[in-house]
Amino acid sequence: MLSVQTPFNINTSYQQSINACLQSFEQALEASYNRISDQIELIFAPFNQSNALGLLIPPSDFLFKSNIFELPSISNNQKKQLTQEILPLVSTIVSREVKKNEQSLNEKYKKQSQEFQLKLNNIQEKKSHYKEIIKIKQQEIKQMKILLQKEQIICQSPLQDQYNLKKFTFELMNQNSIKQQEQCYAIAINKDNSIVIAGCDKQIKVFDLKQGILNESQLLSNHQDFVCTLNFMKKSNHFVSGSRDKSIIIWQMNQNNQWNCQHKLEGHSNAIDNLLLNNNEDLIISGSYDSSIKFWNQQNGWFCQQTIIDHSEYFFQLSLNEKQDKLISCSADKQILVIEYSQMHQIWNVIQKIKLEQFGYRLCFINDNQFTFQPYGQEQMNVYELNSSNQQFVKVKQITVISSSNSCINLFPQQYLKCKCLLVNKNGLNINFIRKKENGDFVTEQTIQFDHHYIFGQLSDDGEYLITWDFASKEIKTRKYREL
Repeated sequence: MLSVQTPFNINTSYQQSINACLQSFEQALEASYNRISDQIELIFAPFNQSNALGLLIPPSDFLFKSNIFELPSISNNQKKQLTQEILPLVSTIVSREVKKNEQSLNEKYKKQSQEFQLKLNNIQEKKSHYKEIIKIKQQEIKQMKILLQKEQIICQSPLQDQYNLKKFTFELMNQNSIKQQEQCYAIAINKDNSIVIAGCDKQIKVFDLKQGILNESQLLSNHQDFVCTLNFMKKSNHFVSGSRDKSIIIWQMNQNNQWNCQHKLEGHSNAIDNLLLNNNEDLIISGSYDSSIKFWNQQNGWFCQQTIIDHSEYFFQLSLNEKQDKLISCSADKQILVIEYSQMHQIWNVIQKIKLEQFGYRLCFINDNQFTFQPYGQEQMNVYELNSSNQQFVKVKQITVISSSNSCINLFPQQYLKCKCLLVNKNGLNINFIRKKENGDFVTEQTIQFDHHYIFGQLSDDGEYLITWDFASKEIKTRKYREL
């Protein structure tokens, strides 16, 4: 019950009436509290929606205009004085509701401010990350432009000019040789001849190549056993390595020009001795001593999509044709597999098995319809061509190649450079450089003989550099192409 001390004099006859009115008002005020709160909520509604703080005070005769109660027996003057006493009570309610709404809004704005700051920080982090990605991609584009310009100069001349290439020799740059005691089974040169990698025992040594001079820049030690094969990607700053530890590692260069392990692929049960990359760089084909061939696809990460197990002995080398729809492989089981990709079923199928008298370590596509195969311990290399009538590869000729030894070893893949019509053939103690002539004949242009059949290396994609390691000298040697 409200205790009201009336600040003005009225006669006793009206006192009971006034007290009754006050009691009625208290009940009406209590009952209408929620309505007053609702009115205040309506007042604040547009400001809550617009996220702006505002204050609106109702008129002094708000309650009376709302007809909450009437005092018919009180004069206007008395009613006015009574209103002045009641208004502070209403103002207290209004102030309390206003304060509560202000506090609620302040808390809401504080929370929204914190959320906005978190979002802003996140945007700044993403912006910084994307800047680094753009920087790396710009470097890749720059390198790709240099490579394309180089390829246009070397490889886009008319075919008849390619067949009229001058005689040449690969000259040893003695002053640039590097002592390397650990066995070096794999060597690779990147697309613009600026980086050389070499598998030295379990480690991979990274060299900068400038004017034929090698300078070691990094040592990678992620493999647990001998590194057997290395391949650079042509479009991006990546390379892949295969090892006797049964794993494949995909390496990526970071913004500080340092190589890091990006992915590690595991699935083979024996050493991996040969890797191929397709032109799109979304497929890695691996061959292993476990006699299997695996196809690794890049779709939200690398995974093994398919395994071919048609070989029954150690696997040695793979080669893709120009169209990238045929794959050939050789093995100790004395057979060559011809494997074709089905666009309809998106799978590789063995379409031909060529039986051999002698197994061999090396084979290589010359074009879509022709490949070469080197039998072990022989001084003849076989040439196979596609028969148009039955779509089978058949042996059509033999080429004399020098061996100088009955012993040989794998892990030096056979290469063919279309831009120079040049085949690189390791056989016994020798590396033979064989040129394909316009009439289809193969002629040996140069032979480099070593003192031991343990010879490993690679010719650069443009044919400018041959880099090797051999067991006799235990040196990484650089030779440079020179026309005669």
